[in-house]
Amino acid sequence: MNPMHRDLRLIRVGRRHGIRGPWVLRGVDLVIAPGTLTRIEGANGSGKSTLLRLLARLDAPSEGRISGRPRTAYVPERFPSALPFTAAGYLTHLGTVHGLGREAAARAADTWLERFGASAYAGTPMARLSKGSSQKVAVAQALLADPELLVLDEAWTGLDAVARAELERAVAERTAAGGAVVFVDHDPRRLAGAPDAAYAVIDGGLERRTGPPSAPAAGPVTVVTVRGAPGGRLPPDAVRIAVSAVETAPGSHRLAVPASHSDILLRTLLTARPPWHVVRVDPPFPDPLSADSGSRP
Repeated sequence: MNPMHRDLRLIRVGRRHGIRGPWVLRGVDLVIAPGTLTRIEGANGSGKSTLLRLLARLDAPSEGRISGRPRTAYVPERFPSALPFTAAGYLTHLGTVHGLGREAAARAADTWLERFGASAYAGTPMARLSKGSSQKVAVAQALLADPELLVLDEAWTGLDAVARAELERAVAERTAAGGAVVFVDHDPRRLAGAPDAAYAVIDGGLERRTGPPSAPAAGPVTVVTVRGAPGGRLPPDAVRIAVSAVETAPGSHRLAVPASHSDILLRTLLTARPPWHVVRVDPPFPDPLSADSGSRP
């Protein structure tokens, strides 16, 4: 995937419903750069979904302007599941809309259905899918063609634990490959510690959250030992996810990461350019202190 050609910028953007309707957003300035992960927060009804629809170019601003046109995929808060397709047929159709040949689109559909544990429903009509299965299709359609900008509006809602973890891995893949991801999620622990920036929609405006990114939730910690070129820098996403990162020798690092985030860390390291060699993955320790103590072989 080619990275975004340039930043996506919202410049003094406002959005209202109707000519004389109330302003939902006003005076919003925002820059989404390639390879970044951005979290959007705010109370229910504050305008988060409106902002995401503007980023996805589904709505036009009532005032201000938006510059930059990355190839964008969007997962809405409510997915219209009553469509005249089977799950695989819908994904194949969307793949062709995104510019894939039909065979490539069908292969991509099979791959993403398998990754989200939905292969058994490939031939099921969309209207007959459960809410959870429908949501897997909604997420899969956004990932089919390696979007340059991925916009996720409560995309984890309705997914089972395995699919939620798979979506987190897919997000890490997108940013590691140079794409940008913007997401809203009701769970404050979602991708905790990973976003490059977080913003809150308050009274129709956008405020950047100050201070360091939220730390991942406490719990068991996995230790990953990796090796790269001497002097090489760990991917920023890997450093953000980790509880600690120590260079044990030139080019060798030991990272402690919450066990729940270990797959994301590994995917980030393996999809980096150049990739890092994973030397060893130790099973979870009970807490970060024992992980950093160096007492284990």
